Amino acid sequence: MTSDSLSAGSDSSTAAHCRYPLGMEDGRIQDHAITASSQWYETTGPQYARLNREEGDGAWCPAGLLQPSDTQYLQVDLGQLTFLTVVGTQGRYARNSGKEFARMYRLNYSHDGQLWRSWKNRLGNKTMEANDNAYVSVIKDLHPPIISRYVRLIPVTKMPTTVCMRLELYGCPWHDGLTSYSSPEGQLMMPPGYPIASLNDSTYDGAHERRKLSGGLGQLTDGVIGQDDFLVTRQYHVWPGYDYVGWRNGSLGSGYVEMEFVFDKQRNFTSMKVHSNNMFYRGVKIFSSVSCSFKPRLIATWEAEPVEFRTVLDDRNPSARYVTVPLGRRNAKALRCRFHFADVWMMFSEISFQSGRRGISQLLNSSPSVTNPSAKDQPDDGNTPILIGCLVTIILLLVVIIFLILWCQYVCKVLEKAPRRILEEEVTVRLSSSSDTIILQTPPVPPRVSQMDHPYERVFLLDPQYQDPAGLRNKLPELSRSCTPHQCFQSSVPHYAETDIVSLQGVTGSNMYAVPALTVDSLTRKDISVAEFPRHRLLFREKLGEGQFGEVHLCEAEGLPEFLGEGAPLPDRDGRPVLVAVKQLRADATNNARNDFLKEIKIMSRLNDPNIIQLLCVCVSSDPLCMVTEYMDNGDLNMFLSQREMESTLTHANNIPAVSLSDLLHMSVQISSGMRYLASLNFVHRDLATRNCLLDRRLTIKIADFGMSRNLYSSDYYRIQGRAVLPIRWMAWESILLGKFTTASDVWAFGVTLWEIFTLCKEQPYSLLSDEQVIENTGEFFRNQGRQIFLFAPLLCPPSLFELMMRCWDRDIADRPTFEGLYQALRPHVVQ
Repeated sequence: MTSDSLSAGSDSSTAAHCRYPLGMEDGRIQDHAITASSQWYETTGPQYARLNREEGDGAWCPAGLLQPSDTQYLQVDLGQLTFLTVVGTQGRYARNSGKEFARMYRLNYSHDGQLWRSWKNRLGNKTMEANDNAYVSVIKDLHPPIISRYVRLIPVTKMPTTVCMRLELYGCPWHDGLTSYSSPEGQLMMPPGYPIASLNDSTYDGAHERRKLSGGLGQLTDGVIGQDDFLVTRQYHVWPGYDYVGWRNGSLGSGYVEMEFVFDKQRNFTSMKVHSNNMFYRGVKIFSSVSCSFKPRLIATWEAEPVEFRTVLDDRNPSARYVTVPLGRRNAKALRCRFHFADVWMMFSEISFQSGRRGISQLLNSSPSVTNPSAKDQPDDGNTPILIGCLVTIILLLVVIIFLILWCQYVCKVLEKAPRRILEEEVTVRLSSSSDTIILQTPPVPPRVSQMDHPYERVFLLDPQYQDPAGLRNKLPELSRSCTPHQCFQSSVPHYAETDIVSLQGVTGSNMYAVPALTVDSLTRKDISVAEFPRHRLLFREKLGEGQFGEVHLCEAEGLPEFLGEGAPLPDRDGRPVLVAVKQLRADATNNARNDFLKEIKIMSRLNDPNIIQLLCVCVSSDPLCMVTEYMDNGDLNMFLSQREMESTLTHANNIPAVSLSDLLHMSVQISSGMRYLASLNFVHRDLATRNCLLDRRLTIKIADFGMSRNLYSSDYYRIQGRAVLPIRWMAWESILLGKFTTASDVWAFGVTLWEIFTLCKEQPYSLLSDEQVIENTGEFFRNQGRQIFLFAPLLCPPSLFELMMRCWDRDIADRPTFEGLYQALRPHVVQ
């Protein structure tokens, strides 16, 4: 398998995070959604154009010889707007009897199936290289990615030939719902002493007339985040300033830039996030204020009352940043925003929107209504007043219930927005109420202690009371109790206790289980109890993620069931290849990394539970060292739930993927069971979240540790001075402030995981707080003065279950439930 990657700095690109197969190969895209301009035979119809499948006669083949002037196409309806990042193609192999393939193709796409656009790469080329044989799949990254529902692949040839194709598309749902934006064209910056920067929207796919862009999408939605220095780009072979769209103050005849945004349907908008450059010493700043007007329908007029927001300007930190603009839960299908200049230049690299699925008016409109029955259908006069009275009462009750639900949501959101101040003595923080713009004024930093005493950088400056061990133990009674070395701190100052746990981050980027160090000190290769698997039987399918010294790959394992024998923990594959996750140590790994890798193998080999990912075999007889673990058909729980709705009559009628309350409870019980097992072995996971829970087709959950290594979830981790990443939104207060990881801190993370499950993973925990505000809120848990902010109660969550979550987030470690208690509390609610 080959790949094509043009993007440098892909870690910050949404396109690099969003690379999930969309369902050609596994059948989620059904036959009726795959059409073509023609087909040679019934057995080479478009329904057979599925990557790695050998059904029918092995592929889609258009009728006759393909001519250079032909525009034969294979069309796929993805069913919803999708952020498309990768295309995979194959020829027709037909069990070693076929030899037709396409050497090149073009890509057309459409939001509605009516207006079609042609994809072109960042250099303007519309043709993509494809296959040079009939069986090897070729994976091509789309630079730029596209947002579309309908996709057409058009094979291209330079001479008459027979062509056949198989296909897989990769990406993820486009939850923004944005279908187009309009703006003034970007401008040219010619500063003395610096390179000329062209700040135009070079990938815009709409109309470009009279210096105005309209009706399309471009760089502001391509997922590539601009860097602090706007002249430095994340793409190769492009000009300075490529990642930004920018405008000069005064060049537009006003002091603002006006942009219009059109969406697929009416939405209830909560916020807008704008990634803006702030290199103030070059005359570039984030916008000073923004005013947004709303239009409920495209043919309506703009509403009279706009939402206005003023940012807190920053003349100390030149870093580019996201600015979050609250939109007040306004219902609209189109927005018009005016961004006001704060300096000579204003530059944006990305704009995204957060919105609910239904607005207030939609909820009211969906309520039952009373119609006047015809005369022949009217009941007798004696029953009519009673019937009308009952209907009116029902309607009033529905309105009251809806009002109470919306009011509770509003109050919870307002409480979550409130920023907290915890560092009065050493740090002064000025925050806009909902902005991501933060100004820190800090005193001189004291000399750093040695790496032996203080192996990790502090998350933030601590008050003097944190530095005094005696005072700290007086304030935290749980630290003064007798405990074993791996349960509490013995150091003179709080720190991340490197001697108490194996490592903060595994060599492959995964957060491997923490255990007392004494259990792994004497490990050698002879301690590895699982079998050596033939390396050549592992067929690479997809790169899942990477860490400092290793990578995680999705592979097919040929003959694995026969190799492992009866009783192997493998699902029924129905004749399909066995998928496994392969952690591989890179050749340049240090000796310490190699030893840690062998330790991780030893740790994994000890785990044997139905709800824990199991180590199947290894490849350690030669380099690179590999460990092979289970992988589940349905991927991770976060992606699985985020693509579903709660089961209802509507989801059944429209064939929408859905889950029931019973399903969610069953998932919760399984996670608590797996964590109960880890706790019984005194293992601490330290990164429990839905992204680290994998599902099979029967909704069986297995807890894993791949989340940290995957770019898709990089925004869930907070980076400390480039040294380590922490899932702070899932971490207990003592883990963030003191580096203390125990089973009790895993219980805290389990509470957050429950919250994710019952919000169907539709938003990140504390989504309205920046990372710095989440850390400040952690300080409020330490102070325990009643000002800490908790996660709001999910609408889908029974009150008793939310009470259980709140117990998991108890400030006092000893008062949190155990995993055994959590399992016993949850199990009775699951239908056996």
